[in-house]
Amino acid sequence: MDVRARLLRATAARPHVLPVSTPGGTAARLAAERYLRVHDLPLALTPADADILLVTGPDRPELRPAVDRLWQHLPAPRARAHAPTADAVPGALAGCRADLADDAHNGGLEGGGHEGGSGHESGRDHEGHGDDGHQDHSSHHDHGGGMEMPAGLPMAGTGEDRDGLSLDQLHVSLGPLLADWPSGLTVRVTLQGDVIQEAEPAHQQLGGDDGGPAPFWPEPWARAAGGEPVAVGEAARRRAAAHLDSLGRLLAVAGWADAAVTARRLRDELLDGAPGAALRPGVRRFARRVGRSRTLYWLTRGMGVLDEERARAAGVSGPAARAGGDVPARYRTWLEDIVGDVDRLGETAPLDPTEEGPRGGGAGERWPSAALVRVLPELLEGAELAAARLIVASLDPDPDELAAGRREVGIHG
Repeated sequence: MDVRARLLRATAARPHVLPVSTPGGTAARLAAERYLRVHDLPLALTPADADILLVTGPDRPELRPAVDRLWQHLPAPRARAHAPTADAVPGALAGCRADLADDAHNGGLEGGGHEGGSGHESGRDHEGHGDDGHQDHSSHHDHGGGMEMPAGLPMAGTGEDRDGLSLDQLHVSLGPLLADWPSGLTVRVTLQGDVIQEAEPAHQQLGGDDGGPAPFWPEPWARAAGGEPVAVGEAARRRAAAHLDSLGRLLAVAGWADAAVTARRLRDELLDGAPGAALRPGVRRFARRVGRSRTLYWLTRGMGVLDEERARAAGVSGPAARAGGDVPARYRTWLEDIVGDVDRLGETAPLDPTEEGPRGGGAGERWPSAALVRVLPELLEGAELAAARLIVASLDPDPDELAAGRREVGIHG
């Protein structure tokens, strides 16, 4: 067997998967992350490192061009899948692995796409195949207008910095699809050097036949508001899992991979219904480890300072408002809330729907993630570009909430 054949078979046996979630796809994303962790399939953080592109969540026509651009950067042999629901994840990945195995058998010809277990697409040219038969779409960076440099970077213009000097300006967009990023969110930034001079969030105008499912994380509060009896412990479980999900993203962006894995494992155990007595030691150990980490603190201190008064004035509620400070203040507030909620898992009293949800809200804004996005410009402007993703991750606006809010009030990006 030659070296190429060995490499192809190794790829088929343990492919690197690049997961991409669409707004409204939290349940499918969680199922995919759990599946990859349980089956020890490595995550790819960039298209160049990926063998499989896995899109989870409802089809969003406006995101197809972005997914297509991601797909074009995957090296052959490659495969892609769309899993619109959690149940579709295993079949979608099985189809991709079968494609890669065929490629290995045939000497490396490019494989086909697999649509959520609903049918196998063959054909070696993947251009023109993808989510629901549409061309694929996607890009981490949509650089906007302006001339393109040979490497794909936009040409810099000039502008005055804070000292009145004329420096080159570069216009860059973060999103709408990045690893550990709120899917569907684009933040357009103007850079001078590595400092963000201006930042402007923009949303995709999301379509689809049914507009997507209801937001996953605040679902117990929505049921309680509709008159359904919901126990306090059930809401505490969902809120703690949501904060662990947010911490998993923040820790991954910070480069602390093993702590991110621990956060996601604890999140999954909560969602699986593990009792508080079984969860409590691991949760408290995790909270101490992350909360006392000097490295994480020194890496993030002073970033994205949002005091409580400014937060409330901007309509921000929940942990981001109560933290009243920088990135460390926010992740430590999450940790404190997680420990407290795990202690409440057994409470059977009925939930008051005005009680604070994962991103806030309660008696305030119906979809509190909208306020988290509104406050982003003032937190990002003046920050270094390297800090931008940490600041966004420390707020972690919920893509499901953003999509629901745009559907209800007609907000267009």
